[in-house]
Amino acid sequence: MSRNRISVILPTYNERENIISLIDKIMEVLPERKEILVIDDNSPDGTANLVADYCKRNPIVRLIVRENERGLRTAIERGIKEAKGDIIVWMDSDGSMPPEKIPELIGEIKKGYDVAVGSRYVKGGKDRRTDSRKFILFFHKLLSRIIVSFTSFMLNKSFKDWTSGFIAIKSEIVKKIPLSGDYGEFFIEMMYRILEKKYKVIEVPYELFPRKYGKSKTSTDIWGFFVRGVKYLRCVFNLRRRVKI
Repeated sequence: MSRNRISVILPTYNERENIISLIDKIMEVLPERKEILVIDDNSPDGTANLVADYCKRNPIVRLIVRENERGLRTAIERGIKEAKGDIIVWMDSDGSMPPEKIPELIGEIKKGYDVAVGSRYVKGGKDRRTDSRKFILFFHKLLSRIIVSFTSFMLNKSFKDWTSGFIAIKSEIVKKIPLSGDYGEFFIEMMYRILEKKYKVIEVPYELFPRKYGKSKTSTDIWGFFVRGVKYLRCVFNLRRRVKI
């Protein structure tokens, strides 16, 4: 599998301050045959303009601007549809996920795994959002931990980070799995389907940091986190009904 092409999907909305440094780092740490797909939801801050200029200098980077569609899940779907690689990677574009981990995720696929997930909740992983000492990030971290622990208990105790969003997966597999749901529910359901079908999955530890620049695209107050948490739990209960006991 050493000659496989890698497709890295970067969904963006108002990431002007983060996107170019992220692309530069991916180019640096990933010397293999690759393409970088930036799926931008018509960001008003000019993210797409910066990426378009970058594309002129380096055709490895492709920009797709969606003018009439919004949302993380549909952006990932578009990237998967456009991807030409044998292995597809996606991650957040806000600088919170370390691109240095991408080669390790891809390495696990080359060893024989079908899916490699960046995980905060296996040995060596960590959620460092509370390092900023902001209460709202502490609350978000706590809620995330509760939700993923509950999801593991309800669906599959062997898997830990159900809301990771940092993944490398064989193209032939992900193109067969329909994605549904909103921001994080789609990842929960996708991983449930992957584990249900007995694909070989490994979790690779990584440290998640607070974003350096810009505003979070997830909820930014306690009520918003609560609403999102309810959506996650509803997704888990719906999937639980499908589990054969």
